[in-house]
Amino acid sequence: MIREFKMPDVGEGLTEAEILKWYVQPGDTVTDGQAVCEVETAKAAVELPIPYDGVVHALHFPEGATVDVGASIIAVDVAAGGGAAEPEAPHAEPQAAPEPEPEPEPEGRQPVLVGYGVARSSTKRRPRKQAAAAQAAAAPGPAAPATAAPAAAAAAIQTEMNGHGPAAAVPAPRPLAKPPVRKLAKDLGVDLTQVTPTGPDGIITREDVHAAVAPVQAPPAHVTPAAPAAPAPEPEAPAAPTAVPSGVRETRIPIKGVRKATAAAMVGSAFTAPHVTEFVTVDVTRTMRLVEELKSDKDMAGLRVNPLLLIAKALLVAIKRNPDVNASWHEADQEIVRKEYVNLGIAAATPRGLIVPNVKDAHAMTLPQLAQALAELVATAREGKTTPAAMQGGTVTITNVGVFGVDTGTPILNPGESAILAVGAIKPQPWVHKGKVKPRQVTTLALSFDHRLVDGELGSKVLADVAAILERPKRLITWA
Repeated sequence: MIREFKMPDVGEGLTEAEILKWYVQPGDTVTDGQAVCEVETAKAAVELPIPYDGVVHALHFPEGATVDVGASIIAVDVAAGGGAAEPEAPHAEPQAAPEPEPEPEPEGRQPVLVGYGVARSSTKRRPRKQAAAAQAAAAPGPAAPATAAPAAAAAAIQTEMNGHGPAAAVPAPRPLAKPPVRKLAKDLGVDLTQVTPTGPDGIITREDVHAAVAPVQAPPAHVTPAAPAAPAPEPEAPAAPTAVPSGVRETRIPIKGVRKATAAAMVGSAFTAPHVTEFVTVDVTRTMRLVEELKSDKDMAGLRVNPLLLIAKALLVAIKRNPDVNASWHEADQEIVRKEYVNLGIAAATPRGLIVPNVKDAHAMTLPQLAQALAELVATAREGKTTPAAMQGGTVTITNVGVFGVDTGTPILNPGESAILAVGAIKPQPWVHKGKVKPRQVTTLALSFDHRLVDGELGSKVLADVAAILERPKRLITWA
């Protein structure tokens, strides 16, 4: 029996995805929950698990192909997989295979991220076990040959279930949640079976997950001492371009994936939100000294301490002093929505393009917690494993153009956000300090903001506060 696995929708309104890499080939055996390919959507690269056992019959698209959501991408012979798993009862599997319970799968809950296929097996196999048991119980009268087949089928299915013990133990009603929400719950350590859904048709939302974790999130989930800190969350240069053959005057590169989504978002932002950008050049010598001191502080042991960490903390303090800057414009309701939390975005250049993941609830973090969260954010981005959920819900963003040796720039707002801070290169410059010209560590900051939300006075106060903190970082204590 051939089953077709279709390109799933990650639940973020995407319509297509590019197949980056196939992990299997025709003839390979696959199991429920096994990742069969990696695809790139307009927001992130994710792995797709197959939701059933069997043998790969055919791959319908090559690597590099862009496939519409809903199109079949791989065919799997599930009968072959069942026969291989249970050679002693060759007639039992055909009786279990025609059962209709796998059919509800196309109703919209298809696994799309790593780790979401295995739990689904309980939804598929539990009715088979019950149906087989009912069939065996309902046929006690016929002769032994007629009774043996249902019994063998039940035994075969029970053997199959024993190979997936944890799935069988899952309660019958599997929580309804989109893949990004499941990934968020996994990252925060939340058991979805214990979450009260508030979405339509009993679907668990991101807000439900945050609400479930809020009472026990004294140390934020971002802080896990198990892994060493990754390098500072600064964008890295893209890989060197492929050599172009001699004589070629033009190279055409398809616009797709992250690049396509970024282009659409930037055009929409630039022509929707009226941008204003202000600049300030500041002496950050004291901040650079503090960075060196923190590197030897026992409370920061094992964490990556760099200027960006203190710049991020300075921006968070400035937002606390000027909370109206942390808002969004709701066009439909004609309202300004002020956020009482800060999801701090960090622009990161990756081989696939520019992405802006954000640190959730950064405003509530201590400096060590923020350092750990930033390290995890950039490590995930550089591995190309940033999820769509990690790039949603940002309120303000920092972009570090200084890592490329650039003094400053005019950043464009991330769609839906109110402000973005660009940080230029920090380098020695002649500076008047205490009445004398001395070499000091100097940088230029640029703050772009949505003038519908933030007027010139408010934007100037925020930028001035960030500059004042970086000039005298002890204000992190007196202003916090």
